[in-house]
Amino acid sequence: MFISTPLSKSFEHIKSLEEGKKLYFASDFHLGAPDQEASQERERRIIRWIDFTKRDAAAFFFVGDIFDFWYEYSKVIPKGFVRFIGKIAELHDQGIPVYFFGGNHDMWMYSYFQKEIGIEVILDPVSFECNGKYFHISHGDGLGPGDYFYKFLKKIFRGSVTRFFFHLLHPDLGIGLAHAWSKSSRSHNSSKSTNEADSVVPDKEILLSYSKSIQEKTPHDYYIFGHRHIPMSLQVSDKSYYYNLGEWIKYFTYGVYEKEDFHLMKFEG
Repeated sequence: MFISTPLSKSFEHIKSLEEGKKLYFASDFHLGAPDQEASQERERRIIRWIDFTKRDAAAFFFVGDIFDFWYEYSKVIPKGFVRFIGKIAELHDQGIPVYFFGGNHDMWMYSYFQKEIGIEVILDPVSFECNGKYFHISHGDGLGPGDYFYKFLKKIFRGSVTRFFFHLLHPDLGIGLAHAWSKSSRSHNSSKSTNEADSVVPDKEILLSYSKSIQEKTPHDYYIFGHRHIPMSLQVSDKSYYYNLGEWIKYFTYGVYEKEDFHLMKFEG
């Protein structure tokens, strides 16, 4: 039995893929990090990947932390990323759906992408059906057991009071402070991920535990997340799998779904 979420109707047009069409998934581009030169090099690589895959794409899913930091003031957005933003606008104009999932680095996405480009921005886990397979997808931060301090902070940062006071800061100050925090967070998580990458222990994988808890209540075929920065495929049940999409600072990995199969792949190497 599959229980749809309130947002699942947004995916009705990809419920059945045309022959030869695919769904593409990627996360954790962290555009803007660690500096402009490295970010632009990564951005150009992402553009090459989009151009390579858009020929048979039914939709693109960007599963959080696409930007190393993002905040929308009333009349101001962060500088940079013009190639990437222009490319996703091009995809939308060509009739290819694009879905953005907010991550812990870019949770402050509001209405800019919807109003300017027309793409969906999703901040919470969502489920949908495609070709008779059921997907559960989210960036992954704050899900699963434990990590209560982060879950507490996430509620604060996503709350209206925090957004109100941050909005009062001049963009140069606000974005500057946010980049400093983002750099510290990324450094900690990258170090942790590097240490864990060669020895992933399924019993300790939090997002696998989360997937199993969902599976007991509402069976799905695929659980798709980012956040962990480690590309991995782990079994949830007999015919259900958890995939982590990895990241584009070191691994350059992405997911692709065609017909009834999901694969993790690597771009340019």
